[in-house]
Amino acid sequence: MNNSFKRFLQLLFLVLDIVVLNVVYLIAQKIFEEDPESHFYMRYSQYWLIMNGIWLLLAWFGKVYATDSISYFERFLRATFRVYFVWAGINILYLYLPRVIQLSKPLVFTTVIVFLFGLIINRFIYFSIREWVKKTVHLKRKILILGNNQVAKKLTNYLEKQGAGVNIIGFVDDKGGTAVSPGYPVFKGIQDALHISKELRVNEIYSTIMPENNHQVYNLMQQADKDLVRFRIVPDFSYFINRPIYIDYLNDLPILTVRKEPLEEEVNRFTKRAFDIVVSALVIVFILSWLYPLIGLLIKLESKGPIIFSQLRSGKNNRPFNCYKFRSMGENNDPAKQATKNDKRVTKIGRILRKTSLDEFPQFINVLKGEMSIVGPRPHMLKHTEDFSSQADDYMIRQFLKPGITGWAQVNGYRGEITELYHIKKRVEFDLWYLENWSLWLDIRIMFLTVYNAVKGEENAY
Repeated sequence: MNNSFKRFLQLLFLVLDIVVLNVVYLIAQKIFEEDPESHFYMRYSQYWLIMNGIWLLLAWFGKVYATDSISYFERFLRATFRVYFVWAGINILYLYLPRVIQLSKPLVFTTVIVFLFGLIINRFIYFSIREWVKKTVHLKRKILILGNNQVAKKLTNYLEKQGAGVNIIGFVDDKGGTAVSPGYPVFKGIQDALHISKELRVNEIYSTIMPENNHQVYNLMQQADKDLVRFRIVPDFSYFINRPIYIDYLNDLPILTVRKEPLEEEVNRFTKRAFDIVVSALVIVFILSWLYPLIGLLIKLESKGPIIFSQLRSGKNNRPFNCYKFRSMGENNDPAKQATKNDKRVTKIGRILRKTSLDEFPQFINVLKGEMSIVGPRPHMLKHTEDFSSQADDYMIRQFLKPGITGWAQVNGYRGEITELYHIKKRVEFDLWYLENWSLWLDIRIMFLTVYNAVKGEENAY
């Protein structure tokens, strides 16, 4: 399934679902005689907006129309009904909220129930389109793969997952033999690849053999255009890099990199920084302004020392900065030592602050100053950065980002004391995933998960 067809399906079923939802709603209004001339009629305008808005929002977060879902019927179906049941629950909850003028229960329940049948019909339409594409010969991609090797096997697996419109004819290799992917024939003789293509009506050739390794590939590339066969080369970098490679272009010059970094783009950096400034300013003005004197008084009443604890931490590009926290310990002769469970240095108010993560609130000042971000890898003490970088190979990559008040590793359970090498390696793994998959929506999601975990209570928060 090519990208343009996927985009067509995404747009088609997004529009179809919204049309079905609104048609069902309007029919329900007509059935239950909600007169547009009535002064009660406008009570449904808010419900109409919420009904549509919540579906679009949940569909976005639930990835109903995402490429990964729309490519496979089963995934599309699961994502649809997972989001539908959440949407239905919110609709029913909204129906029973206290209000001066009540909504019509039959109208809301009819809308919710009939919309389910509409979704089922739309998914049958989707299934029919996919089956039609599979059976339509002129839309099929008939593919021949040069090489009978591990790259060819991996390519075959990926092409098979594309499903509709893909027909792999087999492999071509000088050695012949048994196919690396069972069920496909192996044709002998790379020089005969185009002759085989004509006989079997192949319209695409993928070469897993580099032209430098077999000069016949050059000739095939030139002749393929004349024979109206699309020729593609699959480079194999596994000899020196055993991980995905990302290709960018500087004019016509290809640039290879071992990871994608969305925050290397100026627009994304501006978006993240603007978001940090707005949120941190709001928190400082509306929360920290009254929280600071309140917590400060409690800290002073229990123990001597400053309200704010400042410590050098590793920042972006490994530049140290002073990280602020509400002081949660009494006299501390070893500030470089991690807090442990039942740590005697932690005060009574400090234990509450750490359990609820309120001790981190002064870091919004670090965010406003540009030393931190709201979301990012957690900053470690300088000594710990030095130690961990020698234990985890990819540790320093996380320093490409500004450290955060919260992070992807933290909302996935990796926070608190590090007692085993496994802990830091998993944190690095989650931090690098965040670096490669950043989006503003991901930041918002992490913020909500952080608040949820703080309210719920976390086992490692001490």
